[in-house]
Amino acid sequence: MTTSAKGAASGPADTAAGHVLVIDDDAPLRAAMDGLFRSVGLQVTMFAATADFLRSKLPDAPSCLVLDVRLPGVSGLDFQTQLAAANIRIPVIIMTGHGDIPMSVRAMKAGAVDFLAKPFRDQDMLDAVAAALRRDEERRTAEQATAALQKLYQSLTPREREIMDWVTRGLMNKQIAAEVNLSEITVKIHRGQVMKKMAAKSLADLVRMAEALKAAAQGN
Repeated sequence: MTTSAKGAASGPADTAAGHVLVIDDDAPLRAAMDGLFRSVGLQVTMFAATADFLRSKLPDAPSCLVLDVRLPGVSGLDFQTQLAAANIRIPVIIMTGHGDIPMSVRAMKAGAVDFLAKPFRDQDMLDAVAAALRRDEERRTAEQATAALQKLYQSLTPREREIMDWVTRGLMNKQIAAEVNLSEITVKIHRGQVMKKMAAKSLADLVRMAEALKAAAQGN
């Protein structure tokens, strides 16, 4: 880590609400990074080992994890894999004083935002953290939107969900009526309820919602 007062002061303003978690067994480096991140308005939590991190609660805010490769016990790269397997989707930045190309390739393929070799420039770390926080904010926003959509869908009756499925497949009311053995006027009423409960402004809007729900279900 190379210290630069100018670099530290020029951190991106849009990370002010972010929270950086750092796992590194080097106490002086932890102290230096704590000062760097706090100098640009970031919240920081430091850990000396992965076990300490696992015992903690993740912040309810855009966050990222700065993870050293060489740690007591499990390596940083193996821990990154464990986090993914446990569906802990915090963006990860890998740092190491003993990096090589295969190691960096492995980290990036596993989803790391960046791979920084020690000593790194302060601004390089700040830039990597800014990118990681943006990624986490986008993920959180998407998850919140999906949760709201699922809540609307849960408000539908079983019959309304069935009608929504047929509608979003492109069938007309008359065709749906024949498929579900209902009158066309009844289908029209159900369809209106679906549009109202889902807060869909148009058929295209409802189709996009159905696709989003399907993608979320497949993701689970």
